[in-house]
Amino acid sequence: MGAWRSSADFRRLWLAGVVTNFGSFLTFVAVPVQLKDLTGSAVAVGAVGAVELVPLIVFGLYGGALADAMDRKLLINATEAAQGLLAAALLANTLLPHPAVWPLYVVAALSSALTGLQRPALDAIVPRIVPRDQLAAAAALNSLRWQVGAIAGPSVAGLVIAYAGLSWAYAADTATFVFSVAVGLGLRRSPAAHDAKPPSLRSIAEGAAYAWSRKELLGTYVIDLAAMFFAYPAAIFPFLADDLHAPWSLGLMYAAGSIGSLAVSVTSGWTSRVHRHGRMVVYAAVGWGVAMAAAGWADEIWLVLLCLAVAGGCDMISGVGRSTMWNQTIPDALRGRLAGIELLSYSVGPQLGQLRSGSVAALAGVRASVWSGGLACVAAVAALATALPKLMSYDARTAPPTDPTPNPSPLTDPSAV
Repeated sequence: MGAWRSSADFRRLWLAGVVTNFGSFLTFVAVPVQLKDLTGSAVAVGAVGAVELVPLIVFGLYGGALADAMDRKLLINATEAAQGLLAAALLANTLLPHPAVWPLYVVAALSSALTGLQRPALDAIVPRIVPRDQLAAAAALNSLRWQVGAIAGPSVAGLVIAYAGLSWAYAADTATFVFSVAVGLGLRRSPAAHDAKPPSLRSIAEGAAYAWSRKELLGTYVIDLAAMFFAYPAAIFPFLADDLHAPWSLGLMYAAGSIGSLAVSVTSGWTSRVHRHGRMVVYAAVGWGVAMAAAGWADEIWLVLLCLAVAGGCDMISGVGRSTMWNQTIPDALRGRLAGIELLSYSVGPQLGQLRSGSVAALAGVRASVWSGGLACVAAVAALATALPKLMSYDARTAPPTDPTPNPSPLTDPSAV
């Protein structure tokens, strides 16, 4: 709790994040439910991932460069306010006598672009507002913040949508952004370093070239992409709940993975004794695929929820391995741009996964889409692990340390704020 006590700015970010994360998960559940009600098509629901993909790639990479070149407080608050306007647009559309389908896709694309712009700044601002020796505690608290929203948001969303309607979910999400912006205005300025390069294709390319040169890092990116592409069936959960004759379970389906993640987080002391983080990532990704395949085969809703929770636990283990490798070895000067690439590695996969799961469900059925994706995930991860021996041989005890920033200024030294 040191980071919480020592940094008022961290407390502001954390409180704003936990509230707006809760609201965002309300919308995360509401959009596929509304698309299902309006179209009745699994393909239409899965297509949300497709429209989110290009904006996330373009603005995620640009957002990483932007986070190194401008005031991060301004960037965070501006994108947060814009997200609130998008939530209000969804509310307005839902209140129409005949809600249209196209605004759901437009808002999804714009929201994805804003996420790409904001997330690298959120990641990069933490070392400026939290002392260096408390960064691990800050990471744990941020993980807890996300898990609280990911569990409470979908669980409440299922009840709100079922008993109050979609409009209440969108209204609540809008209100959370109002709160978040109000809190965020209290943050101290976080301007760019005096020698920061302006965002450009060249600076983005420098970050990408570094990531490509580090095959063990590249392995963490592609393993996560493969796992999410083949075995991320969240888009078809509304159809799976109907198939299992348990529409009441929809919110629990969305929350189950986060419950598994939380269970791993509170028992994660053993991870400090792991040194071969590449193998940790690979084995956890295989476990994710096996659990998803089992969820597709299961006939009982409680067994499905258990499998989804196990999958979430495996995803958290993989995430711990990935973040540890990144934090141990990425030079400080590249952190903003590598944060943008990191954003793509764990966000593009789910968007493609939604498209894949919806398309396969339309062709072969909902259950087949889930279990076939799980098996494909296991096969893809095994092939990638074989093709990337540096990932499997990575050992923290022999890995090169992160290059420190030479002669840090008060703007770049996290211990100075």
